[in-house]
Parts: sequence; structure tokens; C-alpha cells
Amino acid sequence: MNDVRPAADGRDGGTPRPVALLLPGQGAQHPRMAAGLMAAEPVFAEAMEEALTALADAGGPGGHGTGLRADWLGSLDTALTDHVTRSQPLLFAVDYALGRLVLGWGVRPVALLGHSIGEVAAAVLSGVFTLPDAAAMVHDRVARLADAPPGGMVAVAATREEVAPFLTDGVVVGAVNALRQTVLAGPDDPLRTVTAALADAGFVLQRVPASTAFHSPALAPAMSGADERIAALPVGEPRIPVMSGYTARFLTPAEAKDPAFWTRQPVAPVLFWPALDALLAQGGDLVLVETGPGQGLSQLARRHPAVRSGRCAVVPLLPARPGTAEDDVTAVRAAAAALRDLAGAPEARPV
Repeated sequence: MNDVRPAADGRDGGTPRPVALLLPGQGAQHPRMAAGLMAAEPVFAEAMEEALTALADAGGPGGHGTGLRADWLGSLDTALTDHVTRSQPLLFAVDYALGRLVLGWGVRPVALLGHSIGEVAAAVLSGVFTLPDAAAMVHDRVARLADAPPGGMVAVAATREEVAPFLTDGVVVGAVNALRQTVLAGPDDPLRTVTAALADAGFVLQRVPASTAFHSPALAPAMSGADERIAALPVGEPRIPVMSGYTARFLTPAEAKDPAFWTRQPVAPVLFWPALDALLAQGGDLVLVETGPGQGLSQLARRHPAVRSGRCAVVPLLPARPGTAEDDVTAVRAAAAALRDLAGAPEARPV
């Protein structure tokens, strides 16, 4: 059985603590992610079906969610799971449904922080977009990126400044995930050349599960004109503050209503660590809840001084690695117990 790590770290007990949700993006996906919750968590199951149907109605594969749903619940191979046509819409749906599950426990987050496509799920949970409108935006984005030139992403155990001298031929910093974790993105051949040079220089590298150079200028041509479609979508002001992973500050009403803000996201770098730092600099003893597959953002958050000191806590909803349906359920119920203790969530009671 997949080991389930203790759900929370940091101090507990006493006054209920404020909660912020962390919603992961590309690289967190895996076959059947969170699927074990379909039979055990009705709120998650209902929200997931709503999201899959919205994506299908927007033009996604299959009718009424059947295409994506079948791929998600089936034995889809890893290569197709990592492809933009599956990874992006399914991550959006799972992040959204897990967010709905936590809200259903009576948790009222003080902030949402999404990584990459996770920011779109955060925008729905906060009330910026309706689920159908966000699904239409995701579908349009995916359709545009599906034919983008082949590319990839590689995580480097180094600062942004350390990797800068190696960047060439369209390879750029695609994400700043931690003080010493920088993700590079770019076309396949130049990316191989750059990563080989970094490896020769002694840096530790890990390939990110992606067949597209997300968050790089290579995607700019594909996204050209996308703002026209987004401009037609009604936009609300965030009811829950969204700490943007692209600006490292709270999303403003003007940014939420700016189509260019959303259009440039696949091209712009993700500034997760600066955004997390800005969020935790607000003070208080936040509980950071990772509402998505895996524990990638939880592992990054545990490196932050506010967590290492015990001031803030981290609660991942799901296991660190893909496992069985029982693993999913066990992890979520451990997270529910942690949130009941840390944040006083009234409905977070494991069955």
C-alpha cells in the first residue's frame, strides 16, 4: 500500500486557524488521480461530474464528460496523461472538485494560490469565473496548445540566477518553485543541450511530466487571439482572495477582467515561491491545504521558514505518490481530521 504521510505539520490545537488552498498544475498529474474518491466522497464526485460535463460542453472529447471521464477512470498510459489535451483539463477538474470538497467541510479559505492551470481552478472557486465559462477558457487554451511545437520542462536544483548563464535558443525559466528549484522550459533539442550543460556543471535535474514547453515564449504564437474569446466571458470580483502565481500579489478586479492577464499565463513564468512568500508574509498561522493530486506543492511549502518554524502548517489532501483507491480515501480522511483540529472545520469529520 502507498504510505500516507501524516496530514499536518506545525503546531495544532487552540483557536481555529485560517486556511489557504494550494492548487497544483502541470507535473502533478497521473493516471486516475483522485479517482478513489468517486465512491467515497459525494461532494467531490458531484463537483467532478460537473467539471467534466462543463469541459465536454465546451467542446472537449466525448459527450457529457464521457471522453475525459473514461480517460481519467481508465488505464490511460502516462504519455497521454501528460499530454496537454488530457493533463490540463483533468488537473483543472480535479483541483476544482477537491476545492469544492474542502469548502463542503465548512472551511472558508482566506486565500487561494494556484500553480499554472491551478490558478484557473482558483478563479472558479473564488467566483471570478463560472465553471462553464472557465471550462470554455480551458478548452480553448488546450485546443491552441495541442498543436504547439514539441517541447518540455526540467526542474533544476538551483536558483534563477545560477541557471541564467546556461539559457539559450528559446530555453527560459518557466517557473520559480522554491529558492533552489527553478523549472526550465523550451523546445526539445535546445532543452536537451541546456540540461546536458547543467548536468556537466554538477546541477541536479529532474524532467517534469510535460510534452509542451509551458510558460515559455514558444507558446506565444498559439495563444495569439485567445484574448478575444476571453473578453466575451462575464467576470466577477474575487470573493476569496487569489494570490496570483504570475504576479506574486493578490489578484485585483482589474486584472481579473483583463483578458490579456489570462491569455499570457501559458507563456509567462510561474512565480510560485515569490507568491507563497508574499502570502505567508501577511502574517498569522496559516494552514496550507494542497487541493490537488500528489504533494508537490506541500513539499515546496515545507521548505518555507514560516512552515519550518512551526508558525504555519501544511495539509495535503492526497498521497504523495499514485496508489490505490483506499490510499486516496485514507489520505483525505486524515486531512479532514487535521483540518478539524487545526481549523475547526465543522463538517470535516472522517467517516
